[in-house]
Amino acid sequence: MARSDSRTTADIRRDIASERDELATAVEMLRDELGEVTDVSAKLRERLPIVAAGALGAGFVLAGGVGAAMRFLARRGREGKQKAKLGRFAFIDRS
Repeated sequence: MARSDSRTTADIRRDIASERDELATAVEMLRDELGEVTDVSAKLRERLPIVAAGALGAGFVLAGGVGAAMRFLARRGREGKQKAKLGRFAFIDRS
């Protein structure tokens, strides 16, 4: 069934222009919100101490943790002749 529409060409063009403006505004708002959500550097700046501590801890664990540190310290005492000792610290001749 055909329906008679009483809108004129000028009314339709005005409606299209109005919809176009609303769509442009919505797209601009979406771009602004998307920019805020994807701003990783600002999020890292806010939590820099936590991120740095996490990176330090992860590096320590990946490097072998306490076991690797103790093996390094224990090995240093067996590498050369001890020249002098002060408490638990020693001067080693590694030549």
